[in-house]
Amino acid sequence: MVGGLRLFTQRVGDGAGAPFLDSGNGEELIHVQPSVSIVLANRPPDSPGTLYISSKQVVWLSDVDIAKGYAVDFLSLSLHAVSTDPEAYPSPCIYTQIDTVEDRDDSEGSDSENNGTLDLSKITEMRLVPSDPNQLDTLFEIFCKCAELNPEPIEEVEEGHNWFFSADQMVDEGTEGDDSGWHFFQNPTNSIGNSNGDHDLAHSVLELQISDERFEDAEEMEGDSNSSHQ
Repeated sequence: MVGGLRLFTQRVGDGAGAPFLDSGNGEELIHVQPSVSIVLANRPPDSPGTLYISSKQVVWLSDVDIAKGYAVDFLSLSLHAVSTDPEAYPSPCIYTQIDTVEDRDDSEGSDSENNGTLDLSKITEMRLVPSDPNQLDTLFEIFCKCAELNPEPIEEVEEGHNWFFSADQMVDEGTEGDDSGWHFFQNPTNSIGNSNGDHDLAHSVLELQISDERFEDAEEMEGDSNSSHQ
């Protein structure tokens, strides 16, 4: 079931606290990254907080407001990428696309803000901006490993078509000869959701190119056919 982005307020420990993890069901803390800002859709970034990556989810907790925190399961992340292109976003960051219930219902173009209140169920983009950009590659690798730990069950695969790729294939092929400032990993069992931003990343990950020659030939054949009937 697609959960999407959600509020997270379950903290344990002293001070700002750490996120409560479901250790009874095997959830483990994988990585902690301090001084990370979060950007939801096209909103301004929140003040820096701490990023917690577990074996099942990504949790961001504000260091200033203990009542503010967000979480998303890896099963809901359809894509994550390292973005260093200033035209896409001014600061280097981890860019993610989130699969939501609205995506599955095809409610494209829905507004993520209603009367000034943020509707997390409609957020399909999230950026994580570490204060130290040198940590991006480490975070990306951890995201990749945790995504592989959370494969979505595949009900049926049509024979004769292999549309699924391993993490190594996505990383290697996505970076070979590419200096565009993007480093991609797409969850091979999740579709890419609709974007709240101005960049269509789906075509940057996988583009089907169709030769125009087929259409030109079809037009010529149609023209010849019309001539023969005149």
